[in-house]
Amino acid sequence: MPPRARHPLFRELKLTLRILSRNPSAVMGGTIIAAMVFLALFAPLLAPYDPVRLSLPERLLAPGAAHFFGTDELGRDIFTRVLFGARISLSIGLLVISVAGGVGALIGATSGYFGGKIDSVVMRVMDVILSFPSLVLALALAAALGPSLVNAIFATAFVMIPKFARMVRGDALSVRELPFVAASRVAGAGHGFIIRRHILPNCLNSAIVLATLTLGDAILIAASLSFIGLGAQPPTPEWGAMIASGRKFLMDQWWYATFPGLFILFTVIGFNIFGDALRDVLDPRIRR
Repeated sequence: MPPRARHPLFRELKLTLRILSRNPSAVMGGTIIAAMVFLALFAPLLAPYDPVRLSLPERLLAPGAAHFFGTDELGRDIFTRVLFGARISLSIGLLVISVAGGVGALIGATSGYFGGKIDSVVMRVMDVILSFPSLVLALALAAALGPSLVNAIFATAFVMIPKFARMVRGDALSVRELPFVAASRVAGAGHGFIIRRHILPNCLNSAIVLATLTLGDAILIAASLSFIGLGAQPPTPEWGAMIASGRKFLMDQWWYATFPGLFILFTVIGFNIFGDALRDVLDPRIRR
């Protein structure tokens, strides 16, 4: 009996992983991301204290054996809060990218497939949103909706939708002219079927690369909103909110704001490095 052929998707994934393993940038970025995900997943096991436990006699202690990253003004262990903050920040980034990527990809694929007046109207709306700086627009939306983590996620996702829409729309314009799309149209397939089965799958590579590159930006914008009081509210252990609280003690208790800031820095760098490497790997010219 002949050996069973492997699924093309499995072969494609195996090839991508093999190429990534030979790319130093991908290995470095992937290591940073894996470390952050590990800390987030196992925060309850790794954290030595409760993230919201108050201990006023231990307030503003310097880093030491009992408190690796020191304590804050309420005696809470900063190392514990940073670990639980990784859960919140990574969850925010994934939620933002999922919403923005899904909505933006659908808008871009539909706009690129139909073209004409629909494409012109949709892209002008996306251009208007892109004309505002992402952080400024997210700040305005979050302020209008009210300070909360859910509103901060919505505002961050909204400002990132046009990026995915324009990226996918560019791919859709070329995919819709390919022979298999014309064959489906001749066979009587509806517009929804063609967009779902042909346009979107062939735009997936670009969307994945953009999602990896912008996930760090999503975490940074959400942390910025929490920093100015429009995102996570106390006592939630979110990195941006921790930096906002620690800036008042920066001159004498440097550890308070430094460690959450370093975690934001390494997380954003990790996703950016890995996204750049993934973009190179998924380039057809390099794969050939």
